[in-house]
Amino acid sequence: MHLHTHTIIIILSGIVILSYLFNLISRATRIPSVLLLIGTGIGIKYMSIQNGFVQQDVSKLVKTLGAIGLIMIVLEAALDLTISRGKVNLIRDSFLSALTAFVISALGIGFLLHYWLHEPLLISMLYATPMSIISSAIVIPSTSHLPEMKKEFIIYESSFSDIIGILVFNFLIMDNAMSAGSIGVFAGNIGLAIIIPVVASAALLYMLSKITINLKFFLIFAILALVYTLGEMIHLPSLLIVLVFGLALNNSGLFLKGRFASIASPAHMRGILNLMRSITAETSFLIRTFFFIIFGYTIDLKLLTDSNVLLLGSTIVGILFFVRFLYLRLVLRANLLPELFLMPRGLVTILLFYSIPAAKAMSNFNVGVLFFVVAATSIIMMVGLLIFKVKPDEDYLQ
Repeated sequence: MHLHTHTIIIILSGIVILSYLFNLISRATRIPSVLLLIGTGIGIKYMSIQNGFVQQDVSKLVKTLGAIGLIMIVLEAALDLTISRGKVNLIRDSFLSALTAFVISALGIGFLLHYWLHEPLLISMLYATPMSIISSAIVIPSTSHLPEMKKEFIIYESSFSDIIGILVFNFLIMDNAMSAGSIGVFAGNIGLAIIIPVVASAALLYMLSKITINLKFFLIFAILALVYTLGEMIHLPSLLIVLVFGLALNNSGLFLKGRFASIASPAHMRGILNLMRSITAETSFLIRTFFFIIFGYTIDLKLLTDSNVLLLGSTIVGILFFVRFLYLRLVLRANLLPELFLMPRGLVTILLFYSIPAAKAMSNFNVGVLFFVVAATSIIMMVGLLIFKVKPDEDYLQ
């Protein structure tokens, strides 16, 4: 059975309208819109089966939308972040939080999979890496009502978590990852990851200020996507380029000084920034909508009836929650609400799972565990947002 063109347009339009309604529901109820989108995808799958449609393989589409969505979501977040001397401690704390939580979580989950599934430790660490990454795609849209300090901490932390996780994942999928040669390549990539984003961001800022036609914004997005993809192909943390470019654009006054001040006037850069924010927000919303609906379409609910899936998934979520609690309470000494609960797994986790090479795939890993972790951590985030109440006199740094 095939769908008519008019029917496809109606379905796509209906999905976008529904996603807007989900955003309104999410703001009113604190239920993450991602859960509603995934649920919609599951519903579409079972409705299509009931009506005689053959289930399609959409894994490549999930990977493509995920990569584009990741670029747009991190860029959208970076365009809202300001840099100043007063925020050095905030950036440091968010980076250390992302790094520490990622490393300890990956080690804990890796050893768990190693002993539970009797798989090689290196392969277990590869599978643990995606589940140790906080999803900026889910957590960033959920921070709009938070105090500014908490909001910026979460945005920085989740963006750093994405970058660290992708960097480690790219290292682990290398042949002979623990050899001296691979470690040398990895160290070289880190060096390039520091140099390339600065150079690329400077070039993009210059282009953005000099292009006079009204079509320049999607040209910049296309260049960002091209640089990101080329970087990924040679195992560079290309997401850092996106983050640095967004920060440079939103804080152009700090970068365009001296001989570079003539590139563009502050008023011109503000106009560019406002339009860029609007286009980026709309585009990331659209891509995120279809990504999570299509991901929901791929889920088989029967997998969640497996007791091993429920037990293993619950243990993994327990490790993630425990590690986050220890760091926030004992190291950062931060107020636990709502940061303790803001640890969803989502777009990057799913994207990296689809990117695991066949040669390094586990034979007995149940993909239902992935869905359970994504759903459970999103529900935990919802609980944290529901119980958090803003207090005007609260010191949000502590």
